[in-house]
Amino acid sequence: MAAELLPVSTRSDRVPNPQAQAVLDERERAGGRPMHKAPVAESRAGQYAWVPYMGAPQQVAAVENRFIPGPTAELPIRIYRPDAEADLPALVAFHGGCWIVGNIDLADRPFRALANATGCTVVAVNYQKAPEHPYPAPLHDCFAGWLWTVEHAADLGIDPTRIGVLGDSAGGNLAAAVCLKARAEQAPEPAVQVLIYPALDWALETPSARDMAEGFGLTTVDMAWSWEQYVPDEQLRETPLVSPLRSPSLTGLPPAVVVTAGFDVLRDEAFTYAERLSQEGVLVHHHHYPGTIHGFLWMGAAVDECERMMGEIGASLEALFGSSDALAKRPA
Repeated sequence: MAAELLPVSTRSDRVPNPQAQAVLDERERAGGRPMHKAPVAESRAGQYAWVPYMGAPQQVAAVENRFIPGPTAELPIRIYRPDAEADLPALVAFHGGCWIVGNIDLADRPFRALANATGCTVVAVNYQKAPEHPYPAPLHDCFAGWLWTVEHAADLGIDPTRIGVLGDSAGGNLAAAVCLKARAEQAPEPAVQVLIYPALDWALETPSARDMAEGFGLTTVDMAWSWEQYVPDEQLRETPLVSPLRSPSLTGLPPAVVVTAGFDVLRDEAFTYAERLSQEGVLVHHHHYPGTIHGFLWMGAAVDECERMMGEIGASLEALFGSSDALAKRPA
């Protein structure tokens, strides 16, 4: 199938929409040290302040916790089934948090909502975190979670031809890298990749990294510090599995759903990735939300664009899972 980039507005509003601004104002009043100045334990505990913005946990047909073998440790995973039908499509999901904070407990409510909105079984992988476990440990954990899901598709009651990967922010980086790693190693490849405001290049030299540097939640300074924790070796930051935007070729990668927010440090690198994918023959659905901010997947009770985004991701997956490009990427 020919490449297609869905038309999106390239603008951002002059100011965030009122709901996004209200979240920013409330978090500003709450105070707290920026991530680059706080102990890691403090930042990890502080992430739970986002739970009230997520809304009540949605009911799904089943939730199951397991441990699976990882490269260096047993990995916790959580499986969400939106209904009891067999042969559902699936998404292996990697949560955001700058590779440092967050876990599958914290991401429980967004992943429940994604399962319901997409009709996919969601397999959430709790990968190990930097700085204790820098690159490549988080990527290797996520890749192990991907391969385990493919290998156990029959036991999990999911359709082996319709398994994709999904990630938000740092998780989007890991989802994109899993696709590149699968291609490089001739391993089973995801049928689709869902990249929600992903981190794709360590350099942070885009206009959005400059213009949205502070005042919109995620700051450029915190993002740069997070890259340093994830990949202490500066030379490794240039490699495609770390900075997917630096891959010399994106040809042959899975069809993609790319989500961007107008007031986001990472906006422009995700725009560029979506454009490059399309130019290199990959089917792309790009959904842009010009008035909102980074992290709005976790704001279902506060920002209406969260629910709209989930619906649009669901519609895109319905189209992509049935496309010839996606079927060509089905796991072997």
